[in-house]
This record gives sequence, C-alpha cells and structure tokens, in this order.
Amino acid sequence: MTATRLMRGAFALALTLGLCCAANFAQAQTAGFPDRPIKMIVGFGAGGSTDVAARIVAQKMSEILGQSVLVENRTGASGLIAAEDVVNSPPDGYTLMMASQTVLAVAPRLYRKATVDPIKDFAPVAYCGASPLVLVVNPSFPAHTTAEVIAMAKAEPGKIIFGTGGAGTTPHIASEMFQFAAGIKMTHVPYRGEAGAINDLVAGQIPAMFPNLSAIMGQLKGGTVRAIAVTSPQRSQLVPDVPTIAETLPGFAAETWFGLVAPAGTPPGIIAKLNAAALQALASADTKKRYADLGMTDSSEGRTTPEQLDAYIKSEIAKWAKVIKDADIQPMD
Repeated sequence: MTATRLMRGAFALALTLGLCCAANFAQAQTAGFPDRPIKMIVGFGAGGSTDVAARIVAQKMSEILGQSVLVENRTGASGLIAAEDVVNSPPDGYTLMMASQTVLAVAPRLYRKATVDPIKDFAPVAYCGASPLVLVVNPSFPAHTTAEVIAMAKAEPGKIIFGTGGAGTTPHIASEMFQFAAGIKMTHVPYRGEAGAINDLVAGQIPAMFPNLSAIMGQLKGGTVRAIAVTSPQRSQLVPDVPTIAETLPGFAAETWFGLVAPAGTPPGIIAKLNAAALQALASADTKKRYADLGMTDSSEGRTTPEQLDAYIKSEIAKWAKVIKDADIQPMD
C-alpha cells in the first residue's frame, strides 16, 4: 500500500469520525434541549397583538418544555430592530422571535436600510395564528359606516387622521390598501406599537386607527371606541354585528398573522422540538379560548410544519409586494 493510499484512508477515516462526532453532538444537543430559559423576542410594545400572541403561546410552551419561555419587547423600525437582534443571536434555540408578516413580509420591503432577509436569516418554527384588523374610531367621530368614512375623506382629502402601531406595519399597509381601493387620502400617524395609538384614540387625540382586533377588544367591550368595519373576508364571530370593509369594497381583505422563528442555522432537531411544543400549545383548550376571546384564530391548516410556514412566508412576501407596488407606497429610511 502506497503512502498516498494510506493518507487517503486516514483522511477518510478522520472525516467519518468527524461526521459521527458532529452527529452525536447534535443529537446530544437536541436531547438535552432546553436546559435553561428561552427568550421569545417581540418587536413591538406590550399590549399589541404580536405581544399578546407571544405571551399566550409562551406561557403554554413553558409548561410543555419544562423551562421558562420569557417574552422580551424590543421596539423600533416596525420590528426590524428586534429581528436584527434575533438574527445575530446564537442559533441554539434559546432565542426566538414571535414575528408577524410586518417583520417577515412587509417591513423588509419598505425600509431602505433594512438588513434582515426574512428567507435567508430565519429558520421557520411554527405558524401561531392570525388576527383581523378593524377600523375603529373615537365615539365622537361623525361617520358610522365605511361608506360614510369614504365620503368624509373624499370631501376633505387628508383631514381624517388615523394611527397605527408603526410605519411599515401590516395595519399601516392595510390602511394604505384601503385608501387606494376607496380612492381617498387620509393622514397617517405612526406610533411605537398599537398600545400608544389606542390610548390616544380613547383620549380623543386621534379620531381613528386600524388596530388588530385582538389588541382593541377590551376597549370595544368597554365602549370607549367604536368599530366601523373589520378587514377579514367574513364577519368576525366575536363582533358579528360589525360589517366587513369588503361589504363596501368587494374583495378587500387583510389580517395580521403570527409566526415563531429562530435564527438561521438552528439545528433541525431543536426546530422540530420547538414546533411540536408550539403546536401543542395552540391545540390546548385554554389557548383556544384565550384566542377566541380576543378575536384571534388559531387555525394553522396547511401551515403546521416549518417547511409549510417557509412556503407561506414566501407567498406572503409576493402578496404584500404587489400591494406596496399597486398602492405606490414609497420606501422609508
């Protein structure tokens, strides 16, 4: 046997041993996961729809995994600041993000300085439900129907001020889509999360906004705000007397969906364990009730696996890119 053949054999043996060691390490890493608390980052303030979804799911996942899943809020740039933090975290399953399509499908297209690639930088974990949006107003607002809002806006373009949880968020883009479909112009006031905008709406500082239904349910029940219309294709079972915008503008539909993601490169075994825990959390009777009470849906039909969530994110990127183009929404700094 020549020296060259001996060297090749030694290299092949070393490579085989290396691969076996790596596989054994990955299996051991997965088997012992989690052995410490997990962080679930939210890119918006406490009390908003993404935060609410995160806290409901995190609580149940803590029980299932036997380790605390702690929600942290890091606001700014429509969730992109938090997204960057997650992307730059170790891909070990201990830093996750409860994201919405604002972060995964909208904001990266709207911010010129966005550095996050929602496809390359994240490992999809689990689809975690959705919430319709709702056009709500202060009780003193004179319009009571979608048609009346449109008529007011046409009579005095730009006079109606509406708030959202931030520029580039799904409620912002949905409101732009509403203006485009109705042929009107309103004035947008972005906040650092829905909670601040809701407080100002109740106080009468702004007359209208497009929050997620899950974030405004308490105020609707308390009568401190009034609903004009929901953005879902069909009426919400939670507020069945509130019409849809589609009843006035046929075909109009928008909602905020939530997806749990991890940094790219997170081991598949850990992703699978997190996916199973998230799906079990969503399937619990307690979660279903809490979601229903807030007007959120927990249905993940066709999106239960990380691969299916990945395909869904890609389809949503294409969908909202078309909305941004059709409504001529300009990129932001």
